[in-house]
Parts: sequence; structure tokens; C-alpha cells
Amino acid sequence: MNWYLLTIKKYAVFQGRARRKEFWMFVLFNILFSFILGVVDALIGTYNWQSDTGLLSSIYSLFVILPNLAVTTRRLHDINRSGWWQLLYLIPIIGWLVLLYFFVSKGNIGANRFGEDPKQNNLNTPDQTTKLVV
Repeated sequence: MNWYLLTIKKYAVFQGRARRKEFWMFVLFNILFSFILGVVDALIGTYNWQSDTGLLSSIYSLFVILPNLAVTTRRLHDINRSGWWQLLYLIPIIGWLVLLYFFVSKGNIGANRFGEDPKQNNLNTPDQTTKLVV
């Protein structure tokens, strides 16, 4: 949960690098929260079966658009790629597979053009950055 809070706290930070753990923990909690909110939408009657959307899950999706773009940009920076590579989302299947490969790739060891290695220097650890939030 701390990794998720770290990403939310840095919701508009597009500079720097994000470790795989930071990225994938954010993805995991997004899936979990979206599922839970979808169930709650169905239980309280705010789920529209025709459009396959729910009120609460839609509000949550809007809430995490910017943090998602930011953490994805920082994840791409960790492998020395620009955030503009996210445009591959617009290419069905092939673009998604390329991005998946990028997201699971090990980050560059040491500094690159986007900053210091977050793993090597123990940057971006939730223990240090979420104390004020928790």
C-alpha cells in the first residue's frame, strides 16, 4: 500500500525514474480498487450494464489518470526511454506488447539522462516518502 501512496503523492511528477516495484504495485492496487469499486457499483445500483461502467469506478478512473501517466513516464525513464513511448498504447496488441516488455525490463544501472538509479541510491522508497501521508 505504501508504494501506491508514494505514486499518488507524486501524482504529477514526470521527472526522475520509477522502479519496477513502484510501477507494478501501483498497477496491482489500481486493478484491486477498480474491481472493488465495480462490485460496490453493482451492489448499490450505480452500475450501467449497457455501457459497462459504474459511477464510483468511473470517478476512480478519472482520479488516477494523471498518476498513471506520471508513474508510467518515470518507469520508461528508468529504462532510458522517453515518456512519449506511451503513445504505443494507441497501437493495439503490438504496441501493448512492446510496452509490456519495457515495463518488465530491468532499469539501467547507475545514472542515465533522466536521473539517478532509484534502486541503487534507495530513492523512491515508500518508507521515506509516505511518513507524512500515513
